[in-house]
Amino acid sequence: MSKQKTQETGQDVLQYIADVPSSQKQADSLQLIQWMEEITGHPAKMWGPSIIGFGKYHYKYASGHEGYAPLLGFSPRKAAISLYVFTGLEDHKPFLEGLGKYTMGKACIYVKKVSDLNEEVLRRLMKETIRFLHERYEVI
Repeated sequence: MSKQKTQETGQDVLQYIADVPSSQKQADSLQLIQWMEEITGHPAKMWGPSIIGFGKYHYKYASGHEGYAPLLGFSPRKAAISLYVFTGLEDHKPFLEGLGKYTMGKACIYVKKVSDLNEEVLRRLMKETIRFLHERYEVI
């Protein structure tokens, strides 16, 4: 079995944010940390070189592939902030209604700035994602 690429690291989260070139993304990152720590009850930790994650769960797919991933997370990338707060499941798409200005990847939400989002809808989406992960996987 291949080694999981994205794992928790000992990298300092606040130092990572301080090194982000955009002051807007730095401020947005600090806001997201506050919300995600509050919602998950877990401190921010670095996952790989650029993902800030909160909490952890163990997944195992029918293919046999397994590993760990954060319950919620984000990455302040150059083009946009990548939010890992959505399951990607068709049944969960209604939770995106009213979220605000964003684009989607498979299960990743991209935003230019946090103020483009409706905080209440984002919080509801994060809580639903955590509820789903608790039902489906072993949350650690």
